[in-house]
Amino acid sequence: MKPLKIYQIDAFTNNLFSGNPAAVCVLDKWLPDELMQNIALENNLSETAFVVKKENYYEIRWFTPNIEVDLCGHATLAAAFVLFEYYEKTATTIIFNSYRSGELIVSKSKNGLMTMNFPTDVFQEIPNQNTLNQAIGKTPLHTFKGKTDIMLVYENEATIAALQPNFNALGKFDFRGIIVTAKGNNCDFVSRFFAPFCGINEDPVTGSAHTTLTPYWAKTLNKNKMTAQQISKRGGHLICEYLGDRVQISGQATLYMIGEIYN
Repeated sequence: MKPLKIYQIDAFTNNLFSGNPAAVCVLDKWLPDELMQNIALENNLSETAFVVKKENYYEIRWFTPNIEVDLCGHATLAAAFVLFEYYEKTATTIIFNSYRSGELIVSKSKNGLMTMNFPTDVFQEIPNQNTLNQAIGKTPLHTFKGKTDIMLVYENEATIAALQPNFNALGKFDFRGIIVTAKGNNCDFVSRFFAPFCGINEDPVTGSAHTTLTPYWAKTLNKNKMTAQQISKRGGHLICEYLGDRVQISGQATLYMIGEIYN
């Protein structure tokens, strides 16, 4: 089999070694699931995206080192960056289709900002979870359960920055991830994202988490367009807009590496 080309992209940043790194493989046809999972494990990044071109769109799937997931924002942004830069150089819009999450559209502006249009998460408030709070290390003001994630809302940005979760304990919860969030000091809101169940203790920047964060903060702050920061060690910057049943999540990306996989 000929080598597979692989790209590594830093998403939600325009500076190398920040944002969230994702691997992208543009395929002629789908590989066996086991092989894609092994590639993701070998990459040891939070996500590897695989895309296959159809007539006027690209099918997309996302794998962590442990499992295939329903949706990944930063790897979708990374995949769009690769396609815009190397495969669809005259395009201003890329249409993805996921068998798990439906149609996902990414558009590119003249200044290089890419905007993803994703379905809004459906979530509801639930009672605070004592065992989860113990694993996180602090009781939140509110707890919400979405389609795949739990979101915990805290008093302020300093609280989010100071959290030091017990990842072994968190890994026993079968949520895709745990979002922690608060109003920001220099932006509308901040967040962090923990996903040890998926093999990722802390994800640097999580685009898909903003399908939950955006509607919550839009209603809380009474504004539809907001700036957000994920305050992980690498950090990332996002622009979010609430559109009702859809959200728009915008950011930049930059190329780190192009290589080949021999299998």
